[in-house]
Amino acid sequence: MTEVDVFISNYTVVDPEIYELWVEGHNASEAVTILNSKGLGQQTGATLELIASDVLDHYRTYSLLEKLLINPNKLQEQFLFQIDTLTRSLLIEKYYEFDDEVIRELLGKKLSSKNRKDLDEVAEKTSKPLKSCRRQFDNVKRIFKAVEEMAGNTMENIKTSFYLSDELAHKYACIVFMACMRFETTKKKLQYMSFNSFRICCEAIMDQWAYNLTGTEYNDLEMDREFLFELRELKALIEKEKEHKHLLTMHLKPKLLQKNFMDLDTNFKLYTRALLTLATTIHRSRDMRNLFVDLSQILEYFKQANWTSHDFEQFLLAFSQCANEIDTLRKDTAVKSSLDKFMKVTTKCLLVMYN
Repeated sequence: MTEVDVFISNYTVVDPEIYELWVEGHNASEAVTILNSKGLGQQTGATLELIASDVLDHYRTYSLLEKLLINPNKLQEQFLFQIDTLTRSLLIEKYYEFDDEVIRELLGKKLSSKNRKDLDEVAEKTSKPLKSCRRQFDNVKRIFKAVEEMAGNTMENIKTSFYLSDELAHKYACIVFMACMRFETTKKKLQYMSFNSFRICCEAIMDQWAYNLTGTEYNDLEMDREFLFELRELKALIEKEKEHKHLLTMHLKPKLLQKNFMDLDTNFKLYTRALLTLATTIHRSRDMRNLFVDLSQILEYFKQANWTSHDFEQFLLAFSQCANEIDTLRKDTAVKSSLDKFMKVTTKCLLVMYN
C-alpha cells in the first residue's frame, strides 16, 4: 500500500495593485475600468469578464480582512487567513496610509460622529472617494483613542500597537499631538499651510516643549509646564530693549540687505515684542491653542516689509544669540536655556510657514 501525505492550503493571495485600489475607496467596477485602462487585458490576454471576476474575488477577500485590519493584533494572531509576514505588513501599512490633503481637512476638527457624516465635503474638496475619507477618519480616531493616555513615546506606542513603519507612526504621532493640543488650524490665514508644514512644526514642538522624562511619567503629548512658566521670565528682556537692540543690530548690519536692516532699526520694538509676548503667554492653554495664528501674525509683519527668507532667518537665529549676551540672561542659565528652546521651535515654525 502506498501512503500519500496530503496538504491543503488556503494561502491568501494579495494583489498589491488591486489592494491599493480597494484601499483608495474605488468600487469593483471602477477598479476594473482603471486596470483595463492601464492595459492589463492586453498584457495578460485576459478578457474584461475575467478581470472583473478576479477583482471581485480579491475585493471579497479584502472586505473580510478589513475586520482584522482595524485591530492589527487580531491579524497577527488569526489562523483563518494564511498570510506571510511581508504581505501582512503590506496589508496593514497600506490600510493605514493616508492622503495629506485629506488629513489637512481633518486637522482642528473633533473626531466626532457628526464630522464623520460631513466627510462628503472633504471628499469633494480633495477629489478623494468618500469611502477612502471615511477610512482615513476612522483610522485617525482609532489610533488617537488607543494612545492618547498611554505613557511613553507616542510614536513607539503607535508603532507597537498598530505594527506601522517608523515613518507612518511618526506622522500619526503628530496628528495625535495636534488633536490633544487642539491647535487652531482652520483660520483663513492658515489655509495655505499643508499637513506637512504642520507636521514639521509639531515634531519640533514635541521634541523641545513636551515632557521628556523616563518611565511612566514620560508623555510627549503633554507640554512641559515648568518650561512654559519659565518663559514668563523673558519679560526682563523688554526692560533691556535698548541693549538688546544694540547687540542685535551690530550683529546683523553686515548680514542683512540694507532695506531689511533699516526696517529692523525702525520696527525693532514691534518685532521683538511680538516674539516675547508669544513666549510669555503660551503657558495659557488658550494662547497655546492659537500658537499658529500668532506665528502667522508675526510672519505677516516681515512679509509686509518684504524681508527675504534669508534675512528673516538671520534675524531669528541672532535673536536669542544676542539676548544671551545681556547680563540678565547670561547669569540665569535656566532662563537662557528656556529662551533657546523657545526660539529653536519658533524659528523652525516661522521658516516653514514663511516658505
